Amino acid sequence: MYAIIEVGSKQYSVTKDDIIQVNKQVAAKGDNISIDKVLLVSDGKKVQIGQPFVPGAKVEAVVLKQMLGEKTTAFKHRRRKNSHWEKGHRAQLTELKIKAIVLGL
Repeated sequence: MYAIIEVGSKQYSVTKDDIIQVNKQVAAKGDNISIDKVLLVSDGKKVQIGQPFVPGAKVEAVVLKQMLGEKTTAFKHRRRKNSHWEKGHRAQLTELKIKAIVLGL
């Protein structure tokens, strides 16, 4: 059984016991959250596709930790001008463990 969910305008394909990193969610470590934006649910025999979301379907998850992602660097260099700049950024992420996938109606 798997589902395709939308969290923070990004889509993830998840199954039970998957661990995913999503954009920061307002929840503390150990909190249970329910994701209602389920785009597709499949149990192996039957596939439900939402328009845009599957009615009644949800994914239960638990927050493992709040963390920072890998550092990304933006660098711009202007040739022959002795001019350049560099900026770094680390995205704030939430690590989720998928507990259950509940089918729609």
